[in-house]
Parts: sequence; structure tokens; C-alpha cells
Amino acid sequence: MMHQCNVGEKPIGLRPPFLIPNSCTMFSFSLLYDEILKTSDVIVVKVGTNVLSRNNGRLNEPRIVQLCCDLCRMLEQNQRVVLVTSGAVSSGMGQLGLSERPTEIAKLQAVAAIGQGKLIETYAQILRLYGVQCAQILLTANDLSNRENYLNARNTILSLLNLGVLPIINENDTVSVARVQATFGDNDRLAALVANLFDCPLLILLTDVDGLFDRDPNEPGAKLIPVVGQWSSDLMQMVVEKRSSRSKGGMSSKLKAAKMITASGGNVIIANGDREDTLRRIFTAQETGTVFLTQNYYLTARKRWLGFAVQTQGRLILDDGAILAIVNKGKSLLPVGVLDADGEFERGEIVSLVDSQNKEIGRGLTNYGLSEVLRICGKKTSELREILGKNVYTEVIHRDNMQLF
Repeated sequence: MMHQCNVGEKPIGLRPPFLIPNSCTMFSFSLLYDEILKTSDVIVVKVGTNVLSRNNGRLNEPRIVQLCCDLCRMLEQNQRVVLVTSGAVSSGMGQLGLSERPTEIAKLQAVAAIGQGKLIETYAQILRLYGVQCAQILLTANDLSNRENYLNARNTILSLLNLGVLPIINENDTVSVARVQATFGDNDRLAALVANLFDCPLLILLTDVDGLFDRDPNEPGAKLIPVVGQWSSDLMQMVVEKRSSRSKGGMSSKLKAAKMITASGGNVIIANGDREDTLRRIFTAQETGTVFLTQNYYLTARKRWLGFAVQTQGRLILDDGAILAIVNKGKSLLPVGVLDADGEFERGEIVSLVDSQNKEIGRGLTNYGLSEVLRICGKKTSELREILGKNVYTEVIHRDNMQLF
């Protein structure tokens, strides 16, 4: 049975029936990788701190040389490539001669500010040897939460790609760390948000492990999962985080990034960036890491922004009837289905939609502020005018302004 699209979605062309190896004896990774590369309009490569840093925390320049070489090979194949990089703090440590990563936020920001200039200079010098120009873009979560800024970032990156320039993106650590609401938390989410600026992206997350394993990779018999075709609740339970003082992300953040992209029409590969041949293997269609396949539905740019880029300002707690209506029947959210609300939000802001167990099922643009929602939650539509006055909305959130997970 074909899944019914939500408003703002459309089914994308189904790709050949590439099944996970356990269910197909004629599975071909070569065909799978080749198909993914052909159908991706933009390739976003994210490289983490652990890959770019030495054991002492400082920048690993030879690794950057190899990375730039591989990126230039991709560009020679007429691929449109965006790099999301960590490493500003490691670069700053080298500039200042520090042997340990700072722990105080202000000092960490200062080191990042010093290191960011050196980091982009290192990339630029190496890329120029290959005849490639690069451009630096520093972002915070607030930049992409604002709809106008979101579109401006997308247009800028597209213009750079059209000019044959490699955009190099990093989080603006010098301003974002100070406010929890203004930080991505790790560059995996930043990379996913950047990839979601485009229609059919391929996101490559280069880390210091080979991919997703079915258990702790250090346990005997642990096996790499080569392909994830569908999401299940068991995936997050497979995650064993590798402790590191140098990076903010982990496998759980990479799985969240992968889920975001595959839910929007893109594909994701998590692979070992410590191996020098990883990108070359991917672009010669050889089995590498773990591939997360698109769920075959395309979301409009507005729906992707609404569902993933915006910082929510509060929560609406829904009853089971409301969840059934909006999830299975494509209905708008009415006041009668709202049990409670909290946070600090005004009319026109983004809120989370959660069930009674606090599980987020989606997000939406609310027609009412918190104080109004608290007055009308659980009420019938016919009662709204008497409670609020003449100018009322029938829906708390219209279906067109809602994105479900």
C-alpha cells in the first residue's frame, strides 16, 4: 500500500529495490552507491574534530591535505560539494601552544576565534594548489531558525556552488556557545541542517569509527551494519558512545542527523574518516561504512525548515484523539485536542507537538500564544469566539503549517 503524503510532501521516484543484504542474495553495493551518487544534487561532507586532530588535540595538517585532495577529486567529477568542518579549537590550540583543550567557555571561545582564521587559511592554501577557491561561512542555530536567514544561507551556498567555489561551513563558536538556544550542539546537526537546504542531498559523516555496529564494536562478534533501509526504535539502542574530550558529537548525534536527512528525501553515509581512502572508496562505488537510505519522500524547503531548523519555543501536549486525527487523517490541530501547553511562545512561533508521554510527534506554527492556548485547550470550536472574542482561528495549528516526524 502506498503511503499517503502529508501536505507539502510528494513521493519521489522510487529507486531500484535495493534491499538489505540479509533479504537479498544478489545485493550490489556498487549499484547502490552509484545510484545514490547519481541522484544527489549536492554532497555535504562533514568531518569531525577527532578526525582532524592529533592525540594532543592540535590540528592534523596532513589529514587536511588528504581531505582537500579527495574533495578536489569529487569536484573534478562535476559534483557539487559542501564541506562542514570542525577543528577551530584544535587550530587555536596549535597557534597558542596549548597542550590541553580549555574547559572555560570564554577561553574556549577565544581559542576558537584564534583558530578559525588559521583553519580556513589552511584549507584555502591547500585548495589553491589544486586550482580551487573556497569560501568561509560561519553559522549559528539562530541563523537557520529565522526563515529569511535560512533562505539567504541557501541562496549564498547555491551561488558559490554555481561559481565553482567550495563552501566551507563551521559553527560560529565565538558567539554560539554562550547561549544554549543559539548552539547546534555538534556539527552533525549543523551538517544535517545544511544538507536539508537542498532537495536531494547526500550527507557523508566522517568520524573515527567504521559506521554503525549491532553492538559495542569492542565486543567479540560485533558486526558493522552496511545498510539501514528503514528506521526502527532499535537503532538508537545500538549506540555505544566513544568518550572524547575533543568533540561534542557522538554516534547518537549522527543517527539523529541521518534520520533528519532520510526523512526529507536524502541519503546518508557514516564512515571512518581516519582511513585515507574512505572518500575515494565512496566515489568509486565501493562498500564503505553504513548507508542510510532515503524514505522516498520529498519535503518542500519550507517543510524542512519548519520541522528541523527552527528552535521551538514551547510545547502543546495532545490527547490520543488529536494525534490520531493529525497523523493518520491529515487533519489540523483543533483546541479540543490540546491537553496542556507550556513554554514561552507567541502567535506565529514554532512549538513542539508531544503526546502524553512527552514524545515529540511533530512541530508547527501556532495561531495562538501560550496564554490563549491555556484558555481554549480542550474547548470546542463553537466556544472560541465567546472565550477570545471576534477574531479567532478555528485551528491551533493548520495542517499546512505542521510537519510530523
